[in-house]
Amino acid sequence: MSELTFEQMLEESFKTIHAGEVVEGTVIDVKPDVIILNIGYKSDGVLTRNEYTNDAGVDLTTVAKVGDTMEVKVLKVNDGEGQVLLTYKRLAADRGNKRIEEAFNNREVLKATVTQVLDGGLSVVVDEVRVFIPASLVSDTYEKDLSKYAGQEIEFVISEYNPKRRRYIGDRRQLIAAQKAELQKELFERIKEGDIVEGTVKNVTDFGAFVDLGGADGLLHISEMSWGRVEHPKKVFKVGDKLNVLIKEINGNKIALSLKFDDANPWKNAADKYAVGSIVTGKVARMTDFGAFIELEAGVDALLHVSQIAKEHIEKPSDVLSVGQEVTAKVVDFNEEERKISLSIKATLAPEPAEEKAEESDDDVVPVDIDAVIASENPEEES
Repeated sequence: MSELTFEQMLEESFKTIHAGEVVEGTVIDVKPDVIILNIGYKSDGVLTRNEYTNDAGVDLTTVAKVGDTMEVKVLKVNDGEGQVLLTYKRLAADRGNKRIEEAFNNREVLKATVTQVLDGGLSVVVDEVRVFIPASLVSDTYEKDLSKYAGQEIEFVISEYNPKRRRYIGDRRQLIAAQKAELQKELFERIKEGDIVEGTVKNVTDFGAFVDLGGADGLLHISEMSWGRVEHPKKVFKVGDKLNVLIKEINGNKIALSLKFDDANPWKNAADKYAVGSIVTGKVARMTDFGAFIELEAGVDALLHVSQIAKEHIEKPSDVLSVGQEVTAKVVDFNEEERKISLSIKATLAPEPAEEKAEESDDDVVPVDIDAVIASENPEEES
């Protein structure tokens, strides 16, 4: 029996490795662009930066140190210089591919950081596997600018898994839709008409504001924003404003909101403040050909008919009055049920001398039927 040489015995003491095999190695040296590992083979293993990660800017001294152990995959047993060429990223990608497959089959929710914001969507990496989330699947509403997602950790599910084409599609939209549906269900189980709830202004339009109630949006119509007159919702509210709103009506999944709280209703004590015969002061809010509407306080307007502005004949209110002008008049009619008040300046004027005209009394002031006047003089004008 022939004896083995020292070199032969030394070589046989090392294990045999093959391309494609997964081995464990110990880091024996680290440079910014390469890691050297002892893999129990006659030659050391070389792990370059390109085979460690797809990030070309990474400094390997920041991710590994001497003495660390790591699993790697053998690319070549001999790289031409007697060293074993290793890869980490491909092993991670293989395992990541398996991870993506399991997540796809199990409808598992994954979480990853957005690494790139592209024209058509977002790119994330799960265990070295790049997953693309199209812009249409990023949210349940259209978002033109996706830059806010850069570097943000997001949740998604895998909606398409095609390893042959390396096509992995993520879907965030269905998660958001499911979450909103659950929040909406909880909200409608919790609220009822008459409740006062907190919300956040989500959008402001010409006709009102949509308020996020935490599960569903409610509409705060311009007519419900104040007991007074609101010129335009955008002059009162902006997106992000926090509001305490009244649930006025719930109709299916539609919610009507109001800021007309009963304790602030200016008509509560109006019968006492504006009783017939009272002298009141207000400002001209708007004018029509048949009269001027006088704001006595926020939410309480009264009609000063053109015939009651002065003793002499006046063609139209704008001949003698202007918007914003303060006027003093007498209440000549008060209808609490219909919330209508009629005023007269003429009734506050001193009577003319007897020789020129018979003295007028309060009985001479005839209450004005506002609806009848408007209907006859301007059928399309709303009072």
